[in-house]
Amino acid sequence: MAGSRDGRRRPAGEGGGEGVARSPSLLARLRTYLFAGIVVTAPVSITFFIVWQILDFLDRTASRLIPDRYDPASYLPFGIPGLGLLVMLLLLIFIGWFAAGFVGRSLMRAGERVLDRMPVVRSIYGTLKQIFETVLAQSSRSFREVVLLEWPRRGLWVIGFVTGPTSGEIKSRFDGDFVNIFLPTTPNPTSGFLVFVPARDLIHLDMSVEEGIKLVISGGIVAPARDRGLMAGGAEARPPAGT
Repeated sequence: MAGSRDGRRRPAGEGGGEGVARSPSLLARLRTYLFAGIVVTAPVSITFFIVWQILDFLDRTASRLIPDRYDPASYLPFGIPGLGLLVMLLLLIFIGWFAAGFVGRSLMRAGERVLDRMPVVRSIYGTLKQIFETVLAQSSRSFREVVLLEWPRRGLWVIGFVTGPTSGEIKSRFDGDFVNIFLPTTPNPTSGFLVFVPARDLIHLDMSVEEGIKLVISGGIVAPARDRGLMAGGAEARPPAGT
């Protein structure tokens, strides 16, 4: 019991106890532990599940390609996880080696001539081939640089990925250097917008493409570690010189 100005006594903790911090209840602690458990286990579980599904699909596909007498599952009481991945890698290496030779190049040209005569198929094949050649080429800078772009109006900035310098007819319509920028949408980065931007209007970032994709998918929640201090300190993105 605690005293009051009028001489009456009141129960301890009633009034005058505002500055005393209450310990969290059991329900609040359990909720905190639940969220912590989800944060720890969910990424690991989902990653393991996806990898396992991919390996299982490759193993099942490779089992149809391997003769029974060469399949280790015919001799062992259990399967070998990852065998399908190894078989697929060896198969792709063999196809690449064969396609690089004279006979392989001749067959590829003959096959492409056949596909080029198919109205719908030639468009799909030509687009996919150009995309893969551009992305996988060692000298290409496609999707290797993250930039900031002021879009859709002044004062608003979005994350973009450089896909290459603007060329062809589009370049001939403008003066100066223009860059092809892919602007992904959140949380699905596989859709977005293709814009052609003057090189001087871009802010080049130090973050990697992987970090940029994480930032887009998470809606800004997962920021690159080296940038979190700047964000917490209230640093603002500086616009390009001359804007």
